[in-house]
Amino acid sequence: MATDTVHPGLVELRGLSKTFGPVRAVDDLSVTVPPGRVTGFLGPNGAGKTTTLRMLLGLVTPTAGTATVGGRRYADLEAPQRTVGALLEASDVHPGRTGRDHLRVLALTAEVPDSRVDALLALVGLTDSADRRAGGYSLGMRQRLGLAAALLGDPPVLVLDEPANGLDPEGIAWLRGFLRALAAEGRTVLISSHVLAEVQQTVDDVVIMARGRLVQHSSLADLAETARRTVRVVSPDADRLAGVLTGAGASATTVDGAPGSLRVQGMTAAEVGHAAHRAGIELHELRAEDEGLEQTFLRLTAHEGVAR
Repeated sequence: MATDTVHPGLVELRGLSKTFGPVRAVDDLSVTVPPGRVTGFLGPNGAGKTTTLRMLLGLVTPTAGTATVGGRRYADLEAPQRTVGALLEASDVHPGRTGRDHLRVLALTAEVPDSRVDALLALVGLTDSADRRAGGYSLGMRQRLGLAAALLGDPPVLVLDEPANGLDPEGIAWLRGFLRALAAEGRTVLISSHVLAEVQQTVDDVVIMARGRLVQHSSLADLAETARRTVRVVSPDADRLAGVLTGAGASATTVDGAPGSLRVQGMTAAEVGHAAHRAGIELHELRAEDEGLEQTFLRLTAHEGVAR
């Protein structure tokens, strides 16, 4: 496909790998991140997320594969700051420089007028603190300043590493709406996190990594569909009930520390109740216990998965 036919906000990783000596930090990663959506790049610490983002931004050379924006490697972009806005380290600011001056210096390299600096300071809520030295900023304020810096060139792509780090609940709520609005403008928004609960109200899609490999790439809704459905049942005749359910093709395991309690997979609560009724087994409790998104995420990243 010719590069001039590729959407400028399309992020593509193809067979991307990186080794550091004997360590394979990223292993054959292939993902497409589309514009107009917020994509959560997720995985536990050490999963390879930051290394991947650094390869996308030309800060680390891949051992194999490619990482492109709009069909081009970052190093080949004609105006990188006008194509990709990145926030990888919120503390990357001179402590003796004011927030406004920090952005002015960056604006010079991006050939952006000072008027945009003031507009962005207002957009991220830092107007009142613009003339304070950045060394006195809280981590949350530095995150907001980093977001403003990422937006200086009005890029179609935003790459943000742990952008909620240091934000209070009010700041996290603000960030959620802020990122959703940017995606609604047609931008590609890629945010990394090691906690799904932190971003699940923000993202449309998820890319989940573990031990350098792709575990899950889907919409958030499709991830919810992979949640394990279980049924909790309590009976004074739990052993016989377990035999009945196992014979019907379900999995029934005892719950530690809860006598007479079983956790059942492979049957709905209605089916468990029907099987118990037919066998004449008394039930004291019967309820569905569907796995939540965070539990699904933890299960997927607890072992090395197969790319899908």
